[in-house]
Amino acid sequence: MPSALRARLPYLALVAATIGVGLAVHGDRHLLSAAARDVAGDALWAAMVWWGTGLLAPATGRGKRALASVLFCFAVELSQLHHSPGLDALRRTTFGVLVLGSGFDRRDLGAYVLGVTLAALLELAALAARRRRGRPGSQGSA
Repeated sequence: MPSALRARLPYLALVAATIGVGLAVHGDRHLLSAAARDVAGDALWAAMVWWGTGLLAPATGRGKRALASVLFCFAVELSQLHHSPGLDALRRTTFGVLVLGSGFDRRDLGAYVLGVTLAALLELAALAARRRRGRPGSQGSA
């Protein structure tokens, strides 16, 4: 397997797993309160964006990936301040609300930072565990 593909596969799996967890969190109305589901969903969405930056640019340093992930999340949130008939119609679809959100909420910005931070820390912990087992990781550095 080519090394470029090998570097991307874990990120692809993590994107898929995070989407699954996010859909489960939003789908089970009894699991968490509405406010907790909202924050958890936003943090998971930001974590998925973090994994996506790893998928697209696995050799890029974690600091740059974190900044790009947070800025992307913030841009999507700020885009919710803009309204047009077509965009609002898209936001009323399941796909639109999951990808673009539905309405601006300042609290979401904090959830995005939390999600990216936790995902980055999880990645660092996984790489440290891998190194301890004697398999050095070649992912980007901060």
